[in-house]
Amino acid sequence: MTPQSPSSTPTRARFVILGLLLVGTLINYLDRTVMSIAAPSMRKDLGLTATEMGYLFSAFSWSYAAAQLPGGYILDRIGVKLTYFISVTSWSFFTLCLGFGQGFKSLLGLRLGLGAAEAPCFPANSRVLSAWFPQQERARATSVFSLGMYAGIGFLSVPLNLIVQHWGWRVLFYIVGALGIAFGLLWMRLYREPLESTSANQAEIDHIRAGGGLGHPAKPIPFSWVNLGFLLRQRQVVGAAIGQFAGNCTLVFFLTWFRPYLADARGMGWMLSGIYLSLPFLAAAVGCLSGGALSDYLLRRTGSATLARKLPITCGFIMASTIIAANYVTSDAAMITVMCISFFGQGWINLGWTLITDVAPKKLHGLTTGFFNFCTNLAGIITPIVIGYAIQTTGSYALGLTFIAGMAGVGAISYFFVVGDVKRIEFEEKTA
Repeated sequence: MTPQSPSSTPTRARFVILGLLLVGTLINYLDRTVMSIAAPSMRKDLGLTATEMGYLFSAFSWSYAAAQLPGGYILDRIGVKLTYFISVTSWSFFTLCLGFGQGFKSLLGLRLGLGAAEAPCFPANSRVLSAWFPQQERARATSVFSLGMYAGIGFLSVPLNLIVQHWGWRVLFYIVGALGIAFGLLWMRLYREPLESTSANQAEIDHIRAGGGLGHPAKPIPFSWVNLGFLLRQRQVVGAAIGQFAGNCTLVFFLTWFRPYLADARGMGWMLSGIYLSLPFLAAAVGCLSGGALSDYLLRRTGSATLARKLPITCGFIMASTIIAANYVTSDAAMITVMCISFFGQGWINLGWTLITDVAPKKLHGLTTGFFNFCTNLAGIITPIVIGYAIQTTGSYALGLTFIAGMAGVGAISYFFVVGDVKRIEFEEKTA
């Protein structure tokens, strides 16, 4: 297949691809968090203890983080189209099978499988953006597909609760799992690399190439510890990985402990806490879009990727750190304002994915983003445990919120001082 005939006006095929990433990311986060909606009914039906539910929630992050490097290697070996198809259909299959779970052990195994299957998703997203979008559009493109992380949870919690109420928790897993499998088939049918697309004309291809898009993806090389060691010597990769781990602590708090915080620390009932729960997620969605637009605007005006990426990310960390103020305000309105500002800032921090796309070596793109996502998702393992321990030992959320704010400070320092210049890392494969 070849692109459509040349035209002076570029087509917009890349935005169809972006729409696929948005839906895929929404399904990704829906599958990993839907158990929290089903949990009350699951515990009652299967006789699960609170401790067992805690292990089930945690299991996803263990396998998800552990599979990042293998997932990046697979992405480099077989390409984004097949990797994404295998990933989304596999994790959706595990989600569907959760509806057949009969006890703790079977559910634990399926959660581990779900985490491992989702591992290549974000590195694949990064690869797609690197291929389909010129550098000056990547931040906005990242912000658009990242909306699935926030908007999906904010808007779909009510209908998902209604499904559990009317048809039971098992049906919830059946529906969500089947939806993901159907999307996987749609992805396989619609996704093409830029030079394989019949929808992108030559003007769009030229536009992508002129902005540094990988119209001719470099042939990947096999995984080796030497190559990983090379990445660990690059300040851009190490600084971004540390920073994104710190930033993900904020996200994990809102995904896990925020609703209990509203009920326990603020004494809110189910209905009021549900309303308050949605507001920071909507703020994060706005932050995600505005951060991407600001970053690309700065890039167009200054021509400096370093300024355009690092300034919004650092400001995002500063906003995220304001979460500590919730320890000192008494009114619910003031508290939710603080939470919205903090999560809005986390939306800007998500630009770290754009930055890593800008700096990743062409031949090590999958390995770079896999390592980056591995470090990022260590927060999913550590943060719930740290906050839970703090609550258990002090009887308060104050120390946990202080931890989140402190990690935001670490992230700001890492991105601003450690990362250095934002430019693609040059890598030459060594031959015998």
